[in-house]
Amino acid sequence: MTDGGRRERRAFIGSFTAAGGPGVVAATVDADSGALTVLGSADGVPDPSYLALDSDGETLYSVSETAEGAVAAFRVNGDKPELLGAPVHIGGAGPTYLSLFAGHVLTADYGSGTVTAVPVRPDGTLSDRPSGQVRHVGSGPHQQRQQGPHAHQVQPDPSGRWAVSVDLGTDSVRVCTLDAGRPVLHRETALRPGSGPRHLAFHPDGSHAYIANELTPTVTVCRWDAEDGSLKPLTETSVLPGAPAGEAAYPSGIVTSPDGRFVWTATRGEDVLSVLAVEGEGLRLVGTVPCGGHWPRAITEAGGHLYVANERSGDVTWFAVDPTTGVPRRGGSIQVTAASCVVFG
Repeated sequence: MTDGGRRERRAFIGSFTAAGGPGVVAATVDADSGALTVLGSADGVPDPSYLALDSDGETLYSVSETAEGAVAAFRVNGDKPELLGAPVHIGGAGPTYLSLFAGHVLTADYGSGTVTAVPVRPDGTLSDRPSGQVRHVGSGPHQQRQQGPHAHQVQPDPSGRWAVSVDLGTDSVRVCTLDAGRPVLHRETALRPGSGPRHLAFHPDGSHAYIANELTPTVTVCRWDAEDGSLKPLTETSVLPGAPAGEAAYPSGIVTSPDGRFVWTATRGEDVLSVLAVEGEGLRLVGTVPCGGHWPRAITEAGGHLYVANERSGDVTWFAVDPTTGVPRRGGSIQVTAASCVVFG
């Protein structure tokens, strides 16, 4: 606790235990500099590669990105996350993302191309089995990566009415609702064949969605209509000033600034952060800066800072953001082996 009983801000970091990661890491956040200081970690869940925090900041949820696939809940009142019961098997392979929606945890299961719902009990613990699952269908032109569906992300839209899932294997975004705990497809929007959409971020006013494409280093801008739950693709913008210089470039995370003026992406291989200015219904590439490590798997905005989980160099780097230009400036880093994501409470 801080002075006056106000709880200090916390960060929680996921990692790949199969690559030597410590599991789920808790850290404090300096309000001025954005610096992280590690408090403790919990390794009771294999490969907790993605995390989501509930609205009161008391319970943290993680995937277990394994072939059998599972989700877990942690109490995070203390310095070390406390596992709440055994991980729940979801019947989906390789979950890469999870979010909270309508009293459930939703997972995007990359390996099986499914989205799974697990009910959350009133005390924050998880039901012992999923309540439903929807299986994506389709493929894409990339022979190695798009032979079948690969759900990579699922999250609520800003209105809270819809769950939106991004599928790298089918070059599409699906909009779902929950019916008695079962995900039900409402609408599917096709993107450019071979683009390989990975992650989506909404504009703060809920009018547009920005989709980072993994198989081509671009962002697709879509208009979002929350009334009927529909996406309309508008433009596509490169996140690099030219062709990749060496190793192939694979965009990973994408976030928007709280004021809606900028979009930031992280690109693996090139190991850069890209700054894109929002201009009407399009984006303009402002420039790129080094990500502070190797293989940036995720990017998060919090308190005027950007945080990047660099998986292969094993660190989390933070950046102060120039509010006028949107350009990040490196502030520092902490070591977290096989770091995969950062969330804030």
